[in-house]
Amino acid sequence: MPMVPMIEYDRATPPVKAIYDDIMATRNSNWVNNFWKVIANHPATLRRMWATIKEVMAPGKLDPLTKEMLYIAVSVTNNCEYCIHSHTAGARAKGMTDEQLAELLAVVGLANETNRLANGYQVPVDEQFRPKQGA
Repeated sequence: MPMVPMIEYDRATPPVKAIYDDIMATRNSNWVNNFWKVIANHPATLRRMWATIKEVMAPGKLDPLTKEMLYIAVSVTNNCEYCIHSHTAGARAKGMTDEQLAELLAVVGLANETNRLANGYQVPVDEQFRPKQGA
């Protein structure tokens, strides 16, 4: 149950409808997912988050599938069920296989375990891993 009501398209204000229209056009979809419907309770946040997502998730030096898989990894680590489902669906739509998902989750699990061990033991960072000054 969301903390605030979901703003459906037919109840949205014109500025929110404009963003919903852009979401659907950008995603070549005929629906707006629940994340945006909840965020729409604060139109400034909706506008800012949609603009940021369009910019960050656009093709760049990292391809769209890699970006979705990174999003899955962070979502698993942060325990965001909604984002795990949403970005797994997005990654599958971009070609991610079951084998790739399994390997990704194995890396996420390993990284979380070794991070906790390094933090718990307070392992000092090797000088060879630090960036060289002026390089």
